[in-house]
Amino acid sequence: MSGRYWMVACLTAALAFPLAATAQKYPDKPIRLVVAFPTGAPNILALLLSEKLREPLGQPVVPDFRGGAGGNLAAELVAKAPADGYTLLLTSGSIAISPSLFPKLGYDTLRDFAPVTLLATVPNVLVVHPSVPARSLRELVKLAKAYPGKLNYGSGGVGSGSQLGSELFRTLSGISMVHVPYKGAALALSAMLSGEVDMVTSTVPATIPLVNSGRIRALAVMAPKRVASLPNVPTTAEAGMPELVVITWYGLFVPAGVKPDVIGRLNSEFAKAMNAPDVRGKLSQVELDVATGTPAEAARFVRAEMERWARVIKEAGIKPAQ
Repeated sequence: MSGRYWMVACLTAALAFPLAATAQKYPDKPIRLVVAFPTGAPNILALLLSEKLREPLGQPVVPDFRGGAGGNLAAELVAKAPADGYTLLLTSGSIAISPSLFPKLGYDTLRDFAPVTLLATVPNVLVVHPSVPARSLRELVKLAKAYPGKLNYGSGGVGSGSQLGSELFRTLSGISMVHVPYKGAALALSAMLSGEVDMVTSTVPATIPLVNSGRIRALAVMAPKRVASLPNVPTTAEAGMPELVVITWYGLFVPAGVKPDVIGRLNSEFAKAMNAPDVRGKLSQVELDVATGTPAEAARFVRAEMERWARVIKEAGIKPAQ
């Protein structure tokens, strides 16, 4: 080997050494997993992952539940944390929706975060009160067009996923419906049970017992494929509205600036944990589908979600309550 090539080889090895050393020693202290929502799927994911990751990472992963402001409090906290890989954010699609809703956020989704991986998704379903004389999506559209502004829909609040899903349906079908916001998706479903609202879009797990008992009627699953727990409910594509896809998703983020090798280690370990048979089995019981992938894939997905819901919010004229 000539002197020149020997020097290049040594320089390359020297430059690679810091990254290798970082990967070998990370983590050397507990990892804080900030969870944007204290209940529901994020809670389940956080508890399962904290238990599953302790051994492979050699350090405890400690859930820190920081609910409030639709996930924005947790996001702001992590955005301002040191970029060392010891503060992680487990959040929902709110991180892609909030920038189009709130003009003054304490964080910038694209600037302040590095996506690590998607974790899981759950399909949504469009349901109506049994008194609504529509047994399919087409019949509901026909009914709403015959009586513009007479039907209403409930949601978990202004800017919530349940409102955005319903607004997407409304704009795609060209119908007029009245929005009735509640303080949470559970309250919107309760309002439907009492007959206060005609329609709600909600996650499949929240509606299964109500649909199976006949207390509400499911018209379409807002996903590319049917779900096993509602085998007789068609997808929106089967019902004639292929663009009406509303998937609730959960992902893992770190502050921008975390070293690529640390992100790679986290991506690998979280993916292994999520795809472990026992974890997949527990998640399937609550209709959560594992959806891991590379950091680059997660970044592209988040950008696409931001653009998609920004259009819906603008077209529907949605503005958060002051």
